[in-house]
Amino acid sequence: MRNTRLKKDSEPSRIIQILKAGMWAILSIFRMAWGFIRIIWYWLERIFLVVLLLWLTVGLAWWLSQKPSLYRDWLLAESVLPEIAFSWETVAIKNIRNHTWTTDKEFTPGYYDATYNIADLEKVYYIITPFSDRDWPAHTMLSFSFSWGQHVVISAEVRKERGEDFDALKGILNQYELMYVIADEIDVIKLRTNYRKNEVYMYPIDTPKEKVQELFRTMLIRADKLSREPEFYNTLWNNCTTSILMHANALRTEKLSGGIYRILPSHSDEIVYGAELIDTELSLGDARAYYRIDESARAMTDTVDFSDIIRKPIR
Repeated sequence: MRNTRLKKDSEPSRIIQILKAGMWAILSIFRMAWGFIRIIWYWLERIFLVVLLLWLTVGLAWWLSQKPSLYRDWLLAESVLPEIAFSWETVAIKNIRNHTWTTDKEFTPGYYDATYNIADLEKVYYIITPFSDRDWPAHTMLSFSFSWGQHVVISAEVRKERGEDFDALKGILNQYELMYVIADEIDVIKLRTNYRKNEVYMYPIDTPKEKVQELFRTMLIRADKLSREPEFYNTLWNNCTTSILMHANALRTEKLSGGIYRILPSHSDEIVYGAELIDTELSLGDARAYYRIDESARAMTDTVDFSDIIRKPIR
């Protein structure tokens, strides 16, 4: 009886010992596997960092090796650069663009030369053209008005090669040159209002004539420099809006920062309005509605003066 009782008492302890031994075996296997995984991860992590560093080094070397050029197979609409010559208070501009557009892609090329007296400049307009119905990307440019009714637009733009379309990522990677288009309003503005069907806002800027004239002069100087010393367009720091900011801030003691509007400028009128540069007593929302010009541009006939119709009385 006693031996039978001892056997019965020892069976649970054996089971417990077996379970403990199994658990220790499993734990030992897990520890070994975890140690192996950590070793593998350690080397994979370093291999990944080495590959990433090599990729970044090669990419940076390629990016730095890119050189801007004046000589490529340019898109016809952007193939001719303006040339500028100053003589005292007058400036002679060669290759002012006045393409006649029939669609957003088709046009009859046109250029002419003209000489202007900078002292006749009276006003400048800030123009914003949002891309399609997207809220933030946009093109910006300036239109200068002379006392005798002439208007000249200066627009910093991507200079594309044949077969190229604009891509914001490519614009970061030195894939486009920068150009300053000097053109008639009926070319660069009507292209956007009537053929690309963009919204266009045209704000009169409240600034002394002397500042308008100096702004015009500095933009022409850079346009002429770009015709001899090419630069890359950059989506982040060398685009249409940063170019305008650079010229405007050179004439201001209180600089316009631009912020996110440097690369997403469809609402950059907030900065201009906040700096009290828009010549209006309207609220910003009312000014946007009032100075939107694309609908009136599309409604007009070819017999009326385009520049007169798109200009609304200052309110």
